[in-house]
Amino acid sequence: MIRVAVDAMGGDFAPDEIVRGAVEAISARDDLELYLVGREERIKQSLAGLDYPAGRVAIVNAPEVIEGTDDPGLAIRRKKDSSMVQALQMVRRGEADAAVSAGNTGALMGGGLLFLGRLGQISRPALLVVLPGFSGAPFVLLDAGANMDARPEQLVQYAHMGRIYAQQLLGIARPRTALLNVGTEPQKGNQQVKKAYALFAEHVPHFCGNIEGTGLFFNAADVVVCDGFVGNIVLKLTEGLSRGLLQSLKEEFTASARYRAGALLLKPALYRLRDKFDDTAYGGAPLVGVNGLCIKCHGSSKARSIEQALLKQVYPFVKNRVLALFEEALLHMPSSKKEAD
Repeated sequence: MIRVAVDAMGGDFAPDEIVRGAVEAISARDDLELYLVGREERIKQSLAGLDYPAGRVAIVNAPEVIEGTDDPGLAIRRKKDSSMVQALQMVRRGEADAAVSAGNTGALMGGGLLFLGRLGQISRPALLVVLPGFSGAPFVLLDAGANMDARPEQLVQYAHMGRIYAQQLLGIARPRTALLNVGTEPQKGNQQVKKAYALFAEHVPHFCGNIEGTGLFFNAADVVVCDGFVGNIVLKLTEGLSRGLLQSLKEEFTASARYRAGALLLKPALYRLRDKFDDTAYGGAPLVGVNGLCIKCHGSSKARSIEQALLKQVYPFVKNRVLALFEEALLHMPSSKKEAD
């Protein structure tokens, strides 16, 4: 049985949407068990009227809530009875295999590092996201915002975790790995990326060199590595652009009766396009590099995002023992004295 602690109080639409998405996920998997962590009475209200296997859903009362406006560092230390902290503590104690939250991003990342600790040689964890490719196959991008100033050795560690994720969750046998850069030539970029290029060439299997932003969504690589500053900009730009384009298409196709008639003919194709660039498709981003599974969902997540996070992230991650594979891969990674310190 795969046990998941869900922060029922985290996110803009908590707890109703969080609870509904979690319940929908366990209805799809017989070996999934949920702990809904948060204010007990409020969670019971959200569960009322929902059809679910009651024997696989438990409520863990946590009276405090870490708000989006809270200072992350202070919140995880002071709000010890919060739903987020209690969910992470359940993973730490071995009572749950994973924690899922749509709450305060900084608090979740800080809490993941504080309560779960780091894997092997990892000095800084990374947020891993799955993005759509125009050729049909999705690709992995990391770091998407956990570590703003990654050193070259840390980028190598990210590459190995990204490769294993791509193999185990996306089914890519030999993932091609690239560095996100301003040019494809080895001598291009800042000192961080130039040094990382040499390390990647030596330590990362199937390294395919640098990739520019223009090639990012055209499946030139299966795993794309960058620091969290660049990665978070890429992620937010992608989300904003895809939502804006889809909204603009909707407005154009409903602007007149003639366009609406044409839209009816194009409806199947438009739905496929919408689904391809749906940023809820994978539900959330795992914080990789910590000693436990911690999934960060978007603050605006609704039921579908939570359901997908459980089914497409947590379930295969735990089932395929990805955490253990990370540990094995990191045993012989390059490190520096500065990094170890």
